Amino acid sequence: MGSSKKITSMGWSAFFMVIFVIVGGLMYYVYFFTTKNSLELYQEISFLDNFEEVQKLMLEGYEENFNEEDFHFIKDHSANRIGQFTLLEFEEKTFVIMTTPGAKNLKVLEVDELPEDIRKYFLALAQ
Repeated sequence: MGSSKKITSMGWSAFFMVIFVIVGGLMYYVYFFTTKNSLELYQEISFLDNFEEVQKLMLEGYEENFNEEDFHFIKDHSANRIGQFTLLEFEEKTFVIMTTPGAKNLKVLEVDELPEDIRKYFLALAQ
């Protein structure tokens, strides 16, 4: 009976080791191989070789919002500036929050209320 307990303990140890490797591998992949901010997205798009690879970055159903002409323009030109923005929409107002692109911790740089015409533009994009 003593040997069956030992096998059970070894079995549990192996099971937890496999779980640890799987979870650790997933965390490693998410941390090092997924885009987390605007700067990383720009870098990933500009270093990819073909448009089909870029389309894998698009959310399903939104692929037509980024065309091959846009891709080639980004590849052929250097960005002057990379900004990262968040829009907060309320019933009567929309605020734009400029945050730090490429920073480990997101920091707010500026908050402004959008003018009505720009607000309408972004509302139309969301539909």
